[in-house]
Amino acid sequence: MSDFAASSEVSAEIGRWLGYLGAERRMSQNTVECYRRDVAQFLGFLAEHLSGAPTLKQIAKLTPADIRAFMAFRRSQGTGNRSLMRALAGIRSFARFLERKGKGKVAALGAVRTAKLPRSLPKPLSTHAALQITAADSREGEARAPWILARDAAVLALLYGSGLRLSEALGLKRRDIRPDTDALVVLGKGNKTRMVPVLPQVAKAIADYVAICPFKSSPDAPMFVGERGGPLSPRVVQFAMARLRGAFGLPDSATPHALRHSFATHLLARGGDLRSIQELLGHASLSTTQIYTAVDTEHLLEVYASAHPRAR
Repeated sequence: MSDFAASSEVSAEIGRWLGYLGAERRMSQNTVECYRRDVAQFLGFLAEHLSGAPTLKQIAKLTPADIRAFMAFRRSQGTGNRSLMRALAGIRSFARFLERKGKGKVAALGAVRTAKLPRSLPKPLSTHAALQITAADSREGEARAPWILARDAAVLALLYGSGLRLSEALGLKRRDIRPDTDALVVLGKGNKTRMVPVLPQVAKAIADYVAICPFKSSPDAPMFVGERGGPLSPRVVQFAMARLRGAFGLPDSATPHALRHSFATHLLARGGDLRSIQELLGHASLSTTQIYTAVDTEHLLEVYASAHPRAR
């Protein structure tokens, strides 16, 4: 814990808190690291602000003015509202942990509010564009090894056909998908598992890739591999999507994650139940899934404006 500008007692509590986030809250390693970094920045500021490494007693006695001074400091470094809100979330998580352990309550954090962020809507692809992107022959003629083209096609088909996050697709093992499967169990955020459907076209795309992949690995090896047989990097899939985006004249918002948005939006447009879509996406809260209703309404209004005789 030497990278924390804090007393030994605070550093010890941070170690326990980070362990709690990973083991009991089941947060991903990336999220835990973000929280660790945010608290480290906060403590670094306090060390300057208080003229010394903060103790537990000093942290408990912080005032709203101290928190606002930290926020002003971060803004002076060019930190935007979204990043600042995330930083405060990590700091509040640590403060709640201290309170539960009887180490003092940081009341000042509850008295400070950040500016509300405008809620941006997901940007799904049209049904036509999503089908173009995920077609097995979408990159036909490209000067790449056939197995690589088949691999990329299988990954993109999974994102749109099953609504997976890119990290979830790349985290699949060989044993996870059988040729005759119509569903698979995915390990999502917070190490939570869920079952998602595998359409016949998606299963075929994966089977076609496996059949010609030159790396014949064990059942515990990654399903999707790079050119040298190691785990496939997300950047490779993002690059493949960028090439397709250029080929089909799609906007910059047409990313791998947009295929997951498209999965949810297109299901909803065809009468899908919101609660079922929530379970398929692995959202912890229904309110997260409800944002797709706004996307569907926005699309409906666009269709109305372009098609209704009175709108012309």
